[in-house]
Amino acid sequence: MLPGNTIRLEVLNLKLGRVIRGEIGGRGGWNVSAIEMSLFQPISTPLFLFLKSKLHVEWSKSEEALTSTATKKGGLSTGDVGAVYKYNNILFDVKVDTESKIATTLTFTELIPSTKTIASFKLPDYNSGKLDIQYFHSHATLTSAVALTKSPMVDFSATIGTQTFVIGAEAGYEPSSGRLTKYTAGISVNKPDSSASIILGDKGDTIKASYIHHLDESKKTAAVGEITRRFSLNENTFTVGGSYAIDKLTVVKAKLNNHGKLGAVLQHEIIPKSLVTLSSELETNALDKTPKFGLALALKP
Repeated sequence: MLPGNTIRLEVLNLKLGRVIRGEIGGRGGWNVSAIEMSLFQPISTPLFLFLKSKLHVEWSKSEEALTSTATKKGGLSTGDVGAVYKYNNILFDVKVDTESKIATTLTFTELIPSTKTIASFKLPDYNSGKLDIQYFHSHATLTSAVALTKSPMVDFSATIGTQTFVIGAEAGYEPSSGRLTKYTAGISVNKPDSSASIILGDKGDTIKASYIHHLDESKKTAAVGEITRRFSLNENTFTVGGSYAIDKLTVVKAKLNNHGKLGAVLQHEIIPKSLVTLSSELETNALDKTPKFGLALALKP
Protein backbone atom coordinates (compact mmCIF):
# COMPACT_ATOMS: atom_id res chain seq x y z
CA MET A 1 0.00 0.00 0.00
CA LEU A 2 1.00 3.59 -0.39
CA PRO A 3 1.90 5.71 2.65
CA GLY A 4 -0.84 7.31 4.70
CA ASN A 5 -0.42 10.68 2.96
CA THR A 6 -1.57 9.30 -0.37
CA ILE A 7 -4.82 7.94 -1.73
CA ARG A 8 -5.53 4.85 -3.74
CA LEU A 9 -8.27 2.30 -4.14
CA GLU A 10 -7.38 0.01 -1.27
CA VAL A 11 -7.05 2.81 1.26
CA LEU A 12 -10.49 4.26 0.67
CA ASN A 13 -12.55 1.24 1.65
CA LEU A 14 -15.78 1.51 3.61
CA LYS A 15 -16.55 -2.16 4.27
CA LEU A 16 -15.99 -1.65 7.96
CA GLY A 17 -16.24 -4.68 10.19
CA ARG A 18 -17.17 -7.09 7.42
CA VAL A 19 -15.34 -10.38 7.06
CA ILE A 20 -13.61 -10.35 3.68
CA ARG A 21 -13.22 -13.89 2.44
CA GLY A 22 -10.77 -15.30 -0.07
CA GLU A 23 -8.64 -12.19 -0.55
CA ILE A 24 -5.25 -12.82 -2.06
CA GLY A 25 -2.35 -11.63 0.11
CA GLY A 26 -1.13 -8.12 -0.58
CA ARG A 27 2.31 -6.69 0.10
CA GLY A 28 1.90 -7.42 3.77
CA GLY A 29 0.74 -10.94 2.97
CA TRP A 30 -1.83 -10.99 5.79
CA ASN A 31 -5.11 -10.40 3.99
CA VAL A 32 -6.49 -13.90 3.55
CA SER A 33 -9.64 -12.87 5.37
CA ALA A 34 -9.78 -9.88 7.63
CA ILE A 35 -12.08 -7.68 9.60
CA GLU A 36 -11.18 -4.13 8.64
CA MET A 37 -10.57 -2.02 11.71
CA SER A 38 -11.16 1.41 10.26
CA LEU A 39 -13.20 3.06 7.56
CA PHE A 40 -10.22 3.66 5.33
CA GLN A 41 -7.87 0.95 6.61
CA PRO A 42 -5.69 -0.55 3.87
CA ILE A 43 -6.75 -4.12 3.27
CA SER A 44 -3.17 -5.35 3.23
CA THR A 45 -2.28 -3.84 6.59
CA PRO A 46 -1.25 -6.66 8.98
CA LEU A 47 -4.52 -7.43 10.69
CA PHE A 48 -5.26 -10.29 12.99
CA LEU A 49 -8.91 -11.35 12.93
CA PHE A 50 -8.92 -14.16 10.41
CA LEU A 51 -11.74 -16.59 9.79
CA LYS A 52 -12.21 -18.98 6.90
CA SER A 53 -15.53 -20.61 6.15
CA LYS A 54 -13.83 -23.41 4.21
CA LEU A 55 -10.65 -25.43 4.55
CA HIS A 56 -9.29 -24.21 1.25
CA VAL A 57 -9.43 -21.31 -1.15
CA GLU A 58 -11.25 -22.06 -4.37
CA TRP A 59 -9.07 -21.27 -7.38
CA SER A 60 -9.84 -21.21 -11.07
CA LYS A 61 -7.35 -23.07 -13.24
CA SER A 62 -5.67 -19.93 -14.55
CA GLU A 63 -6.22 -16.20 -14.25
CA GLU A 64 -4.47 -12.95 -15.15
CA ALA A 65 -5.05 -9.37 -14.07
CA LEU A 66 -3.47 -5.96 -14.63
CA THR A 67 -3.64 -3.03 -12.23
CA SER A 68 -2.50 0.57 -12.45
CA THR A 69 -2.68 3.40 -9.92
CA ALA A 70 -1.80 7.08 -9.95
CA THR A 71 -1.61 9.48 -7.02
CA LYS A 72 -1.19 13.24 -6.93
CA LYS A 73 -0.51 15.44 -3.92
CA GLY A 74 0.30 19.03 -4.76
CA GLY A 75 2.81 18.96 -7.60
CA LEU A 76 4.06 15.45 -6.82
CA SER A 77 2.69 12.51 -8.79
CA THR A 78 3.40 8.84 -8.20
CA GLY A 79 2.07 5.65 -9.71
CA ASP A 80 2.62 1.95 -10.26
CA VAL A 81 1.75 -0.85 -12.63
CA GLY A 82 1.09 -4.40 -11.48
CA ALA A 83 0.38 -7.79 -12.97
CA VAL A 84 -1.07 -10.95 -11.45
CA TYR A 85 -0.87 -14.45 -12.88
CA LYS A 86 -2.53 -17.43 -11.25
CA TYR A 87 -2.33 -21.07 -12.28
CA ASN A 88 -3.91 -23.83 -10.22
CA ASN A 89 -2.70 -23.24 -6.65
CA ILE A 90 0.14 -20.81 -7.46
CA LEU A 91 -0.21 -17.04 -7.72
CA PHE A 92 2.52 -14.66 -8.92
CA ASP A 93 2.06 -10.94 -8.26
CA VAL A 94 4.56 -8.27 -9.36
CA LYS A 95 4.32 -4.48 -9.18
CA VAL A 96 6.67 -1.75 -10.45
CA ASP A 97 6.37 1.87 -9.26
CA THR A 98 7.67 5.19 -10.52
CA GLU A 99 10.68 4.96 -8.18
CA SER A 100 11.83 1.80 -10.02
CA LYS A 101 11.04 -0.41 -7.03
CA ILE A 102 9.81 -3.92 -7.79
CA ALA A 103 7.53 -5.68 -5.31
CA THR A 104 6.97 -9.39 -5.82
CA THR A 105 4.69 -11.84 -4.03
CA LEU A 106 4.53 -15.60 -4.61
CA THR A 107 1.59 -17.46 -3.06
CA PHE A 108 1.12 -21.24 -2.75
CA THR A 109 -2.24 -22.62 -1.67
CA GLU A 110 -2.55 -26.13 -0.24
CA LEU A 111 1.21 -26.74 -0.43
CA ILE A 112 0.42 -28.49 2.84
CA PRO A 113 -3.27 -29.35 3.39
CA SER A 114 -5.30 -26.43 4.81
CA THR A 115 -2.44 -23.94 4.48
CA LYS A 116 -1.31 -21.00 2.41
CA THR A 117 2.36 -20.03 2.06
CA ILE A 118 3.34 -16.53 0.93
CA ALA A 119 6.84 -15.31 0.08
CA SER A 120 7.32 -11.61 -0.67
CA PHE A 121 10.25 -9.27 -1.31
CA LYS A 122 11.07 -5.91 -2.83
CA LEU A 123 13.95 -4.94 -5.11
CA PRO A 124 16.47 -3.38 -4.77
CA ASP A 125 15.89 -3.74 -1.00
CA TYR A 126 17.25 -7.23 -0.39
CA ASN A 127 16.36 -7.07 3.32
CA SER A 128 12.64 -6.79 2.64
CA GLY A 129 11.97 -10.52 2.32
CA LYS A 130 9.09 -11.99 4.31
CA LEU A 131 7.63 -15.47 4.68
CA ASP A 132 4.03 -16.05 5.80
CA ILE A 133 2.43 -19.37 6.69
CA GLN A 134 -1.32 -19.48 7.30
CA TYR A 135 -3.34 -22.44 8.56
CA PHE A 136 -7.11 -22.63 8.17
CA HIS A 137 -9.69 -24.66 10.04
CA SER A 138 -13.46 -24.44 9.72
CA HIS A 139 -13.65 -22.48 12.99
CA ALA A 140 -10.11 -21.22 13.53
CA THR A 141 -7.13 -19.67 11.79
CA LEU A 142 -3.46 -19.50 12.78
CA THR A 143 -0.86 -17.39 11.00
CA SER A 144 2.85 -16.75 11.40
CA ALA A 145 5.08 -14.31 9.52
CA VAL A 146 8.88 -14.04 9.66
CA ALA A 147 10.98 -11.23 8.21
CA LEU A 148 13.91 -12.71 6.28
CA THR A 149 16.58 -10.42 7.74
CA LYS A 150 19.61 -10.73 10.04
CA SER A 151 17.42 -9.63 12.97
CA PRO A 152 14.07 -11.19 12.05
CA MET A 153 10.76 -10.02 13.42
CA VAL A 154 8.09 -12.65 14.05
CA ASP A 155 4.34 -12.01 13.96
CA PHE A 156 1.67 -14.40 15.23
CA SER A 157 -2.11 -14.25 15.01
CA ALA A 158 -4.94 -16.56 16.00
CA THR A 159 -8.69 -16.46 15.55
CA ILE A 160 -11.53 -18.66 16.65
CA GLY A 161 -15.22 -18.23 15.93
CA THR A 162 -18.21 -18.89 13.74
CA GLN A 163 -20.00 -17.08 10.93
CA THR A 164 -21.67 -14.81 13.52
CA PHE A 165 -18.99 -14.35 16.20
CA VAL A 166 -15.21 -14.00 15.94
CA ILE A 167 -12.53 -13.36 18.56
CA GLY A 168 -8.85 -13.03 17.78
CA ALA A 169 -5.47 -11.63 18.75
CA GLU A 170 -2.19 -10.63 17.12
CA ALA A 171 1.31 -10.17 18.55
CA GLY A 172 4.73 -9.22 17.21
CA TYR A 173 7.99 -10.49 18.75
CA GLU A 174 11.60 -9.38 18.32
CA PRO A 175 13.94 -12.29 19.21
CA SER A 176 17.08 -10.13 19.37
CA SER A 177 15.69 -7.97 22.18
CA GLY A 178 13.20 -10.46 23.60
CA ARG A 179 10.37 -7.93 23.60
CA LEU A 180 6.88 -7.72 22.17
CA THR A 181 6.70 -5.10 19.44
CA LYS A 182 2.89 -5.09 19.27
CA TYR A 183 -0.19 -6.81 20.57
CA THR A 184 -3.80 -6.40 19.56
CA ALA A 185 -7.11 -8.13 20.31
CA GLY A 186 -10.66 -7.83 19.09
CA ILE A 187 -14.10 -9.31 18.67
CA SER A 188 -16.69 -9.07 15.91
CA VAL A 189 -20.38 -9.93 15.76
CA ASN A 190 -21.87 -10.40 12.30
CA LYS A 191 -25.47 -10.63 11.14
CA PRO A 192 -26.83 -10.86 7.58
CA ASP A 193 -27.53 -7.11 7.41
CA SER A 194 -25.08 -5.69 9.95
CA SER A 195 -21.74 -6.13 11.67
CA ALA A 196 -20.13 -4.69 14.82
CA SER A 197 -16.58 -4.96 16.13
CA ILE A 198 -14.39 -3.76 19.00
CA ILE A 199 -10.62 -3.59 18.55
CA LEU A 200 -8.01 -2.95 21.27
CA GLY A 201 -4.73 -2.02 19.58
CA ASP A 202 -1.47 -0.08 19.79
CA LYS A 203 -0.44 -2.09 22.87
CA GLY A 204 -3.66 -1.15 24.62
CA ASP A 205 -3.42 2.55 23.81
CA THR A 206 -6.25 2.62 21.26
CA ILE A 207 -9.75 1.17 21.29
CA LYS A 208 -12.09 1.27 18.31
CA ALA A 209 -15.79 0.43 18.18
CA SER A 210 -17.44 0.24 14.78
CA TYR A 211 -20.77 -0.66 13.23
CA ILE A 212 -21.96 -1.13 9.66
CA HIS A 213 -25.54 -1.61 8.52
CA HIS A 214 -26.30 -2.80 4.99
CA LEU A 215 -29.33 -1.22 3.36
CA ASP A 216 -29.78 -3.56 0.41
CA GLU A 217 -29.36 -7.24 -0.41
CA SER A 218 -26.29 -6.67 -2.57
CA LYS A 219 -24.57 -4.93 0.41
CA LYS A 220 -23.39 -2.11 -1.85
CA THR A 221 -25.42 0.51 0.00
CA ALA A 222 -24.53 0.86 3.67
CA ALA A 223 -24.13 3.24 6.61
CA VAL A 224 -21.05 3.09 8.83
CA GLY A 225 -20.02 4.59 12.16
CA GLU A 226 -16.80 4.37 14.15
CA ILE A 227 -15.55 5.72 17.49
CA THR A 228 -11.82 5.70 18.26
CA ARG A 229 -10.32 6.50 21.66
CA ARG A 230 -6.57 7.09 22.08
CA PHE A 231 -5.73 7.07 25.78
CA SER A 232 -2.21 8.53 25.65
CA LEU A 233 -3.45 11.64 23.84
CA ASN A 234 -6.83 11.78 25.59
CA GLU A 235 -8.30 12.07 22.10
CA ASN A 236 -11.56 10.84 20.59
CA THR A 237 -12.30 10.51 16.89
CA PHE A 238 -15.83 10.05 15.56
CA THR A 239 -16.26 8.97 11.96
CA VAL A 240 -19.39 8.45 9.88
CA GLY A 241 -19.53 7.18 6.36
CA GLY A 242 -21.55 5.35 3.82
CA SER A 243 -21.66 3.79 0.40
CA TYR A 244 -24.37 4.09 -2.24
CA ALA A 245 -24.90 2.04 -5.39
CA ILE A 246 -25.90 4.46 -8.15
CA ASP A 247 -26.50 1.50 -10.43
CA LYS A 248 -25.21 -2.05 -10.86
CA LEU A 249 -21.87 -0.77 -12.15
CA THR A 250 -21.20 2.37 -10.09
CA VAL A 251 -20.68 2.84 -6.35
CA VAL A 252 -19.97 6.05 -4.40
CA LYS A 253 -18.36 6.00 -0.94
CA ALA A 254 -17.68 8.84 1.50
CA LYS A 255 -16.56 9.40 5.10
CA LEU A 256 -16.18 12.38 7.43
CA ASN A 257 -14.68 12.61 10.92
CA ASN A 258 -14.99 15.21 13.67
CA HIS A 259 -11.58 16.64 12.76
CA GLY A 260 -12.96 17.75 9.39
CA LYS A 261 -11.25 15.17 7.20
CA LEU A 262 -13.49 14.27 4.25
CA GLY A 263 -12.82 11.42 1.84
CA ALA A 264 -14.76 10.23 -1.19
CA VAL A 265 -14.50 7.44 -3.76
CA LEU A 266 -16.22 6.81 -7.08
CA GLN A 267 -15.84 3.26 -8.43
CA HIS A 268 -17.14 2.13 -11.82
CA GLU A 269 -17.02 -1.30 -13.47
CA ILE A 270 -16.07 -0.42 -17.03
CA ILE A 271 -16.25 -4.02 -18.25
CA PRO A 272 -16.98 -7.21 -16.27
CA LYS A 273 -14.42 -7.62 -13.44
CA SER A 274 -12.51 -4.47 -14.49
CA LEU A 275 -12.74 -1.37 -12.29
CA VAL A 276 -11.71 2.27 -12.47
CA THR A 277 -11.66 4.19 -9.18
CA LEU A 278 -11.36 7.91 -8.51
CA SER A 279 -10.64 9.03 -4.95
CA SER A 280 -10.00 12.26 -3.09
CA GLU A 281 -9.40 13.54 0.43
CA LEU A 282 -9.42 17.06 1.85
CA GLU A 283 -9.34 18.92 5.16
CA THR A 284 -12.61 20.85 5.47
CA ASN A 285 -11.14 22.83 8.38
CA ALA A 286 -8.11 23.87 6.32
CA LEU A 287 -9.26 24.48 2.78
CA ASP A 288 -5.96 26.19 1.97
CA LYS A 289 -4.28 22.78 2.06
CA THR A 290 -3.93 20.97 -1.25
CA PRO A 291 -6.46 18.12 -1.59
CA LYS A 292 -5.21 14.64 -2.39
CA PHE A 293 -6.40 12.80 -5.49
CA GLY A 294 -6.00 9.24 -6.67
CA LEU A 295 -6.78 7.08 -9.67
CA ALA A 296 -6.76 3.28 -9.80
CA LEU A 297 -7.39 0.96 -12.73
CA ALA A 298 -7.78 -2.81 -12.40
CA LEU A 299 -8.18 -4.88 -15.56
CA LYS A 300 -9.17 -8.53 -15.47
CA PRO A 301 -9.69 -10.57 -18.65
